[in-house]
Amino acid sequence: MKRLIAALLIGLAAPAAHAAECAGSNLLAALPAADRAAIRSATDAVPFHQGILWQARKGKARITMVGTYHFDDPRHAAMRARLAPVIAEADALLVELGPKEEEQLKSAMLADPALMMDPTGPTLPERLQPEEWKAISAALADRGIPAIVASKMRPWYVAMMMGMSPCMLQQVAATGAANGLDWQLMAEAEGAGIPVVALEPWDTVLKLFGGLTPQQELDMIVYTLPAAQHADDYATTMTDAYFAGDVWQIWEFGRIDAYRNSGLPKAEVDRLTDEAQVLLMDARNRSWIAPLTAAADAAAARDKGVVAAFGALHLPGENGVLRLLEKAGWTIEKGE
Repeated sequence: MKRLIAALLIGLAAPAAHAAECAGSNLLAALPAADRAAIRSATDAVPFHQGILWQARKGKARITMVGTYHFDDPRHAAMRARLAPVIAEADALLVELGPKEEEQLKSAMLADPALMMDPTGPTLPERLQPEEWKAISAALADRGIPAIVASKMRPWYVAMMMGMSPCMLQQVAATGAANGLDWQLMAEAEGAGIPVVALEPWDTVLKLFGGLTPQQELDMIVYTLPAAQHADDYATTMTDAYFAGDVWQIWEFGRIDAYRNSGLPKAEVDRLTDEAQVLLMDARNRSWIAPLTAAADAAAARDKGVVAAFGALHLPGENGVLRLLEKAGWTIEKGE
């Protein structure tokens, strides 16, 4: 999804030189020891928090699941090579959005700018406090989006853009694609003649954000501001956690970082963090169980398994995909 959002904004972004490598600092490593210990404790309490490659089995049905990172990185090559023979023998590859659904979403957003822009309602400077708008417009300017354009953007779109590293946006603008692990595995499947199946409809993201109240929309922007102001460092922190197979700590780091830098009361940070988890992960995780199960059962009838590739943060947690499958009677094991 982030690749699509970035690609759609390339036309708005100011010309920038391609950054061969996004260099940032690991923010987790720089935290005080007490904060690092709190993150470690919270992360360790989360089911299935360690690892990005998993196997689920129920009778003859088999699902190989890999948590993905949506931007390119040379370290993806090892996982791609590891999964290429598994995909070649699978009945299908299941992903968040397949090529067809991605094209549908892209076409809809290009055909109807009102999905991203609000041409009639109050502008963001009118809805936000002056100091909030000053900080948000500066963050978007760093991403090549002029204030006059940003003022009319819908809040969910602003929040999505502020969550992206300016350096990564420059790379997408230069290359035309993010080429994360998801898309690399789709290329493997298509090359092997294996069907690529979407886990959710193309308009899921639009419906998710469409249900927010006006205040929730503004909360979402303000909550993302601290991360937006050091997004290249955030990207490095997230990437390090991903390739260490310890992805949930980035979620807990976001909470601690918001305690320290958002200016919001701790209870408000917890509320917004929990709301974001339900909206962006928990609800979607639950909706994926039926298509995952149906695909695996159909494959089992042909003595095959399926491969599923989706954002790594969807794997862990009490409401993560692995725990939900376990509750439904599947045996979960780490991938070999």
